Amino acid sequence: MARVRLILRAAAAALAGDVAAREMLVGRYRVPQPRNALAKAVRDHASAAMDVSDGLAGDLAKLCAASGVSAVIDAPSIPLSAAAATLLARGTVGIATLVSGGDDYEVLCAIPEGSFEAFAHEAKLARVAVTSIGTVIAGSSLPRFLDGEGREIPLPRRSYSHF
Repeated sequence: MARVRLILRAAAAALAGDVAAREMLVGRYRVPQPRNALAKAVRDHASAAMDVSDGLAGDLAKLCAASGVSAVIDAPSIPLSAAAATLLARGTVGIATLVSGGDDYEVLCAIPEGSFEAFAHEAKLARVAVTSIGTVIAGSSLPRFLDGEGREIPLPRRSYSHF
């Protein structure tokens, strides 16, 4: 938690002039709101799913390893809060930090292509926004994150480590 707190402090300092954005980030960290309303849609449509709590990159690697696959992620497709997008645009944090930081409390799931529309419809009924961020591919390599130009984003670390 120490690294997450340091990033949170840096984010709070960088957003000093934007009280609402700062309070949203701090509040989300202190009072997580898991997407429990998405449970039925995940159960009905996902071929694999897990919560993201230790960072998207690390938890995606765990999901892929358990399933015997890999993935390619389109980093610009990853939904960000307005506050996180502001920090990214200012260069306060990079996308590598955002996808490996932890305490996300989101749901990561693999939805077969033919089921995505039905999944998205059920998610909308549950009032949970969903976004397709990439593709599951054959292989056993670590998932790759690509920037808007298709270049691989180096990830010095993939997730928050408790130890």
